[in-house]
Amino acid sequence: MAPAAAERPGSPPPRDVAATGGSTPPTVPTTADLKTFLAHQRWFAGKNRTWQVTGVTHLGWLRAEPPAVRIALVTVGYDDGDTETYQLPLVYHDHAVETLLHVLVGQGDGPDGAPTYVFDALHDKDATQLWWQGIASSSSGDGWEFHRDGTAEQLPPGGPSLVIGAEQSNTSLVFGDTAIMKVFRKVSPGLNPDIEIHTALAAAGCAHIATPLGWLQGRPPQPEVSLAMAQLFLRDATEGWELARTSVRDLYAEGDLHADEVGGDFAGEAARLGAATADVHDALARALPTGTLDAKELAALADGMRERLEQAVAEVDLLAPFAPGLRGAFDDLRVLTAEVPVQRVHGDYHLGQVMRTLEGWKLLDFEGEPARALESRRGLESTLKDVAGMLRSFDYAARQLLADHPADPQREYRANEWAQRNRDAFCRGYAEVSGRDPREDAVLLRAYETDKAIYEVVYEARNRPAWLGIPMSAVRRLASHPTEGAP
Repeated sequence: MAPAAAERPGSPPPRDVAATGGSTPPTVPTTADLKTFLAHQRWFAGKNRTWQVTGVTHLGWLRAEPPAVRIALVTVGYDDGDTETYQLPLVYHDHAVETLLHVLVGQGDGPDGAPTYVFDALHDKDATQLWWQGIASSSSGDGWEFHRDGTAEQLPPGGPSLVIGAEQSNTSLVFGDTAIMKVFRKVSPGLNPDIEIHTALAAAGCAHIATPLGWLQGRPPQPEVSLAMAQLFLRDATEGWELARTSVRDLYAEGDLHADEVGGDFAGEAARLGAATADVHDALARALPTGTLDAKELAALADGMRERLEQAVAEVDLLAPFAPGLRGAFDDLRVLTAEVPVQRVHGDYHLGQVMRTLEGWKLLDFEGEPARALESRRGLESTLKDVAGMLRSFDYAARQLLADHPADPQREYRANEWAQRNRDAFCRGYAEVSGRDPREDAVLLRAYETDKAIYEVVYEARNRPAWLGIPMSAVRRLASHPTEGAP
């Protein structure tokens, strides 16, 4: 990998900074260029708000010679006073590269009058090799530092990079078919939980993750932020969401069979997933801090859930008739007196965050809910938050194929049957490893599941109204079935 410009005093700086020195921010892209580019990116979360680019921090050059590469940290400010910072790796070319025109950030003349075209560097296969080489050599420069994971004794061969197009909050690159690198787009000061948890689990010998290889961190004098993380690529794996949907399609195709009679029955996999989840929770409890919530803290947790309910009712009228029953779930939690153990958890757990490999289930993306503040995502939670997330995901898998079709009582019954069968199997598998069935903590589990279903109602009402019936079916169930044994 080419050293940063600061490490090569004898080398000429890129032409767009030649007249003013390598420490001066380039004139291209401009603030207007950055705003236009951000506004059209899937990973930019502020598209529906009023905002401006309020600041740009340029890290030192990952490559000084043309085509030069560096990372911009773009801060945006919103009318309500909120701010966010986004990472934008940049590559500077002296001509319009046809294969990169779809990620053109800006163009103009540099200080010497020569043309400058600036692109998102993650789509430049030559530029992205700097990230792979950086991890291999643990190199560093002005404002950035690559780290090799201590458990990665030997890196896979890598290869040309390919951007994965499905992500919405980050950008991931596959190198050859052996490694994958996630580049964090929205960044905050501190170590990203995805890096922190993966490195801790790898050091603990946990078998249910993709092996971490290394990461890139911004460092002083620039903000200390996590910029990217690389792992082994699970090339023979299948996403849990797709496996579950296939099982549901098989069920719907067999009009006279029950869920346990269909060849594509998913319950065995659900039980194994429950066991893998419990194993990861156990490893996290051994590797990272733990604690407990007392009665006062549980009451505060319940109050937060109830506040989110009231906000949701004000936004989605369909929730109003069920609000009294939903409040009951939080009222039951508020009066719990037994201490509840808490620890680091996944935080955004669902079937899209797990992969089935030949070796078993692997858990991905320990970043937590992207919309939450970093410190909140690094906080301690009950493991039942993850359990509740997966239980809700089984419900989504069962009903997603019905969302765009007229109501069908028979299929509604079969969706309920499939979801309940797999929810039960997941909890049994979890109990086999943890020693305690999550359903034994009925009050806390119901509260977490209710809170998640309310979030889903608001999300679907805003983004996918045709899917609103999926979480509303859970709302009806959770509101009409008081927790057994609740005080």
